[in-house]
Amino acid sequence: MVSLARSSLVYDWRRYAAAVFAITFAGLLVLVQLALLLGLFGTVSVAIDQSDANLWIGYPKTQSVDLGRPLPPGSAVNAWMHRCVRRVEPLTFAVGDLRRPDGGAVSVFLYGIEPAPEGLAFSRKLSREQRRLLDEPDAVIIDVADQYKLGASVGARVEINGKRARIAGIVEGIRGVGTVSVLTSRASLRRFSPDLGTTTTYQLVGLRSRADPARVAGEIADAGGIKRYGVWTAEDFSVQSQIYWLLESGVGIGTGFASALALLVGVVITSQTLGGAILASLKEFAALRALGVSNASLRQVVLEQSAWLGLIGLGLTGLLTAVSAWLGDVFHVAMSFPWWLLLGVSAVILAVALGSGLLALRPLYQADPANLLR
Repeated sequence: MVSLARSSLVYDWRRYAAAVFAITFAGLLVLVQLALLLGLFGTVSVAIDQSDANLWIGYPKTQSVDLGRPLPPGSAVNAWMHRCVRRVEPLTFAVGDLRRPDGGAVSVFLYGIEPAPEGLAFSRKLSREQRRLLDEPDAVIIDVADQYKLGASVGARVEINGKRARIAGIVEGIRGVGTVSVLTSRASLRRFSPDLGTTTTYQLVGLRSRADPARVAGEIADAGGIKRYGVWTAEDFSVQSQIYWLLESGVGIGTGFASALALLVGVVITSQTLGGAILASLKEFAALRALGVSNASLRQVVLEQSAWLGLIGLGLTGLLTAVSAWLGDVFHVAMSFPWWLLLGVSAVILAVALGSGLLALRPLYQADPANLLR
């Protein structure tokens, strides 16, 4: 019976080709849509995920990292006094107006960081050489994806809030949701934005090895009745920021709805097309049943056919997904393909393929084989 299933697929491949393509593009649709969703929300917490801080100290009840407010003085005293803390450094956010070399204006999000080589902010993106560049007065670093939007290249002169600035470097992977991210030193930020440049939005805390971030966060938290600051582990703050954008912003709800719709469309397309291909073979199955082949044996044949169709379709999906990921890198589109997403979507598509094959056999069980053979 095993050879019968494979022989049928090879001999009558044109009948099953539509089902393979349906599985391929349904899987691709679901994977790319969910990868875009994950990539989009990954950019929300890029400042956290690309930094080596174990703890973030910020304004109490801050819902997302981009919604930080100036901290009151003394917010990092407990952190400095803790034996497990090896480094504390300030990070300041500010909104600016960047004038391109051609005079056009673009709103930007300014990150004022400590450019020291051992600095925590964006340490996973900036090399020592790039941090050294930020030590120079008025130097800024932009994302490669924003280079065209800003009309600037390395060495170009621009204006931020009416103050002269220079593009000192370009890095990939710091762009946020709907914003142009600009990295600069806190010293330069004080000149670009005198009002906010002297404040601190977050205190980034680096812990010694083997320290437990959750325990240290509890020990350095504000114990007063009225909290002056909040403390989060980097992992918790990253997830919290992404959930806020997913549930509280129109962008998140819209993208999430589109992803759910893509999953539903993919499942329906796979189910209907594969079921139609199996139904088209109903007369052959009826002949086998009339010859005395049991229902269990027919079920095994259909399950194997469905499994092969699913695996071939998923193989093609893998190839097209690799091409999509490559195009995303080329055009700087934020997409994320974690292993659990690839495994989960593959399992769903394969389960739908097997289920659709079994459901397609229901008419065979319910009808008289003699009627199907007419």
